Amino acid sequence: MDAATSVEARFSGASGFGVRRTVLHQKMVERAQECGITLLWNTPVAGLSNDGAILRDTVLKARWIIGADGIHSRVRRWSGLDADARQEVRFAQRRHYRVKAWTECMEVHWGQEAQAYVTPLSNDETCVALISRDPRMRLEEAWREFPKLANYLRHAEPSSTERGAVTATRRLRQVYRGNIALAGDASGSVDAITGEGLCLSFRQAIALADSLEKGRLEGYQHAHRRLARRPNTMGRLLLLLDRYPPLRKRALRSLAADPQLFSRLLAAHVGEASPKFLAALSLRLGWQFLTA
Repeated sequence: MDAATSVEARFSGASGFGVRRTVLHQKMVERAQECGITLLWNTPVAGLSNDGAILRDTVLKARWIIGADGIHSRVRRWSGLDADARQEVRFAQRRHYRVKAWTECMEVHWGQEAQAYVTPLSNDETCVALISRDPRMRLEEAWREFPKLANYLRHAEPSSTERGAVTATRRLRQVYRGNIALAGDASGSVDAITGEGLCLSFRQAIALADSLEKGRLEGYQHAHRRLARRPNTMGRLLLLLDRYPPLRKRALRSLAADPQLFSRLLAAHVGEASPKFLAALSLRLGWQFLTA
């Protein structure tokens, strides 16, 4: 939504709920331990060797090394896979508020210079994140762009400090070298505007596990490229709307005039679409865009 137009749709055949990242991390740790994974806390990796990973002064021998260490991946740098990386960076701020959300949906508010993302959480908290191209922009300074959102939060008590992060669109030419493979944001990332970060990482993990079982990483390279194609395309389109407000206003008017079209776009975004479906969707979107 922006100041003049809003459109709403739900994902087909799917539902979800918001939780704080710390809760999600704890659930993932518990599941890893249930699967027999050994977690070495407070054991920084100092580098890589021909035999494995260097943990302080000890080499932990390993047949495979997986770099899943995030957007600033050291494994990516140590293995030389950073070469020829292309990226586009934006800046994010987030804070939690102790207020029950006014909607069951996750909201995206578009302003002239930023987007605000509102996620209802399960404990009567609401998470608000701001993303812009300005590294100096902060939440409180951005309320002038989102008067409706500011009104909802006017008397809400913050339940966390404001935290900043970088969100980047990064594409790598190669995601493995020798016995080293990259996964998640370490292997290339899409802007948070797509909402695809964790989902894409989980899909990559499944593809990587299949390649490891076969003992060859070439298949992972192909699968990784295929999995990233749709999120990268969606990310480019959404960032285009971010750069050109008149184009964004026209797109929102088109979707508001045809709410079913927005539902179908969401279905395509999560991969619930055949080539025939996508062709028909493109024609319908093009017509609505021309007539909006």
